[in-house]
Amino acid sequence: MFYHILFPALHFVSGMNLLRYITFRTMCALLTSLLISFFIYPTFIKKLKAPQPIREDGPISHVLKKQGIPTMGGAVVITATVVSSLLWGDIFNNYLIALLLLSISYALLGFMDDALKVKRKNSRGIRGEKKLFFQVIIAFIFSYSVELMRTPNIMGHLTFPFFKNFVIVNMPLLLMFTTFVIVGSSNAVNLTDGLDGLATFPSMLAALCFGIVCYVTGHSVFAGYLQITYVPSVGELSIFCGALIGACLGFLWYNAPPASIFMGDTGSLAIGGSLGGMSVIAKHEFVLAIVGGLFVIEAMSVMMQVTYFRLTGKRIFLMAPIHHHFEKKGWNESTIVIRFWIISLVFALIGLATLKIR
Repeated sequence: MFYHILFPALHFVSGMNLLRYITFRTMCALLTSLLISFFIYPTFIKKLKAPQPIREDGPISHVLKKQGIPTMGGAVVITATVVSSLLWGDIFNNYLIALLLLSISYALLGFMDDALKVKRKNSRGIRGEKKLFFQVIIAFIFSYSVELMRTPNIMGHLTFPFFKNFVIVNMPLLLMFTTFVIVGSSNAVNLTDGLDGLATFPSMLAALCFGIVCYVTGHSVFAGYLQITYVPSVGELSIFCGALIGACLGFLWYNAPPASIFMGDTGSLAIGGSLGGMSVIAKHEFVLAIVGGLFVIEAMSVMMQVTYFRLTGKRIFLMAPIHHHFEKKGWNESTIVIRFWIISLVFALIGLATLKIR
C-alpha cells in the first residue's frame, strides 16, 4: 500500500526509491508486524477471558502448569501479518491477496474451533470431519484460483525438486495434490503446536526459507541460474513471509516458557495453511515437506499411532504427537522444544539446498 501511495514521489524524493526493492519492504514488514504484536499483546492477554482447555489424557505437567492460560493468541499473529503485508506489499498482486484470504479463512475456522473449546470447557471443538471438510473446500478454491492466475506456460504444471525438466501437466491431479498439501500443512502445524514455542520457531524458519524461495522464483535471472520454474510476480510473497516472521517473533516473546498465552487453532491452522499456500504458488510443494520436516514427523507420528492402535489395540508411542511421547519418558519441556528446534533448522537448511541441486 505504501508503495502505491508514495509511487509518484519515487523519482523525486531521496531514499524513496528503496520502496521499489522487495528486500527492503520485506524487512519493513517484519519490523512492522513485530511492533504491532508488541503493541497489542499486553492488552490482549490482560483482557482475554478464554483459557485453553487442557487434554485430560495429556501429561500431568500440563494439567498442573497450563491451566487458565488464555488461548487464541494466533489472532494477533494473523492480524499483524495481514496488516503489515497490506502496508508494505503490492495490494494489486493477485498472489498476495489470495494468500491473505487463505490465511484469514483458516484463522476464522481455527477461531471457531477455539471458541467452541472455551465455551464447552474441554478440548473438543468443531468435529474433526466437519473441520476437515471446510479445510478442503477452502484449499481447493485457493488452488483453483491460483492456477487461473498463472501464465499459460506453467498453468497446471506439477514440478519436482532435483530435476531440471521433469514436469507433469495434469490440472485435476495438480488440484488434488495442492489441496492435500495445504490441508496437510495446516493440520501438521496444528499438531506440532503442543508445547510452548514448539511450532513457532519452525514456522519462522519455514517462512524464512519460503521468503527466499519466493524471491528467487519470482526473479527471472535467479530462477534461470538455479534452473527452477520462473513464476512471475511471486516475489511479492516474500513480504508476507517477513510479516509472518515478525508476528511470530512477537508471539514467541509472550509464549516463551512460562507461556502467557497460547496460539490456539486460530494461529496454527492459519500459519500451516499459509505455508502450504506459499509452496503451491511458488510451485515448491515438495520442498515444503523437507523444510517443514518436523511438522511431517509430528503428523506422521499421529497417523502411525492411530493406524497401529486400530489394527492391534496397542500403541507405538506412549502418546502422540511424538513430542508428548518424550514428555511421558521424562524429558523436560524446554529440552524437547530446543532439540526439536535444532531438528527443524537442519531440515530448513536441507530444503534450501534443493534450490541448487538439479
